[in-house]
Amino acid sequence: MSPVQVLDEPTFSALVQAHRHELRVHCYRMVGSFSDSEDLVQEALLRAWRKRDTFQGRSTARAWLYRITTNVCLDFLDGVQRRPRAEGVAGVPATGSAGRSPDLTPWLEPYPDLLLDRAAPHTAEPDAAVIEKETIELAFLIAIQHLPPKQRAVLIVRDILGWPAADAANMLGLSVASVNSALPRARAALRSHLPPRRLEWAPAADPTEAERTLMQRYLVLLERADTGAMAELLHEDIRVTMPMPQPCESGTRETLWVGREAFAAALAEILDPAAPGYMGHWRRLPTRANRQPAVAHYLRRPGDTLYRAQVLEVLWVAEGRIVEITSFAPDLLPAFGLPTTC
Repeated sequence: MSPVQVLDEPTFSALVQAHRHELRVHCYRMVGSFSDSEDLVQEALLRAWRKRDTFQGRSTARAWLYRITTNVCLDFLDGVQRRPRAEGVAGVPATGSAGRSPDLTPWLEPYPDLLLDRAAPHTAEPDAAVIEKETIELAFLIAIQHLPPKQRAVLIVRDILGWPAADAANMLGLSVASVNSALPRARAALRSHLPPRRLEWAPAADPTEAERTLMQRYLVLLERADTGAMAELLHEDIRVTMPMPQPCESGTRETLWVGREAFAAALAEILDPAAPGYMGHWRRLPTRANRQPAVAHYLRRPGDTLYRAQVLEVLWVAEGRIVEITSFAPDLLPAFGLPTTC
């Protein structure tokens, strides 16, 4: 959009219409929370309206909005001071690199693909942010939360948005030298927190036929409670996190299964009607989050007539196997266009 000199209400509304979705994705990358990203983009747009007289047309309106939105996120992060924490492995102890304690981010939430699609660039806006898989998938979101907020912002603005160092410096109130110094340190820190299989980013792509076929078979085997055949779909070092409902001092606690055998045993306990851990009959609806396949699970307990939402799983598929399953509470299902009961 061409620079404007006067941001009257119709012009400002047009800016909001054009950039709101990508600004929300920007907030999401900064803070890792889908819920917080909506609050933050609302605050950013309110702040922009109040400061509309500060727009002089020396930069694009989009850059002006990004500068305000980034500062709103930095103010938020300065207040909450969130940092990922390590959690011991629950369940069966694991060995090897896949068995290391994961970095837990209790505030992390998935982002629906149907909303990511709205933030994708338009042909009329060649400089709009590209919603690429490698910079929106959960592994990236978890890793980037380790970076100090300003360093995180530098990496996002330079490497994801592709802005020159001078523009990034102007946005963040830093010198160009500071931006150029922060970027390599941010890249190194990010890579040190990515999972071993994720160090070399694959190009962004639509879901492959093989991935769709694997997902369909995963759902069929879950319906059949065939945990033996299920093992063929799982990487031997699969990692699965599951939120636990009971609160604890550090927030919602997560159970972790590491390894194919441990996860298959946990599934058998849940799906087998004769097992002590059996809870009832399950239904599942496929969806997508963070450019990854996802599944919403619904449970009908004995004596109930409804299937009630229990968990949302986001799957990481690599080398033809499910490598990781990250589970979330079902609170966000309406944002995915999914029901809470069925």
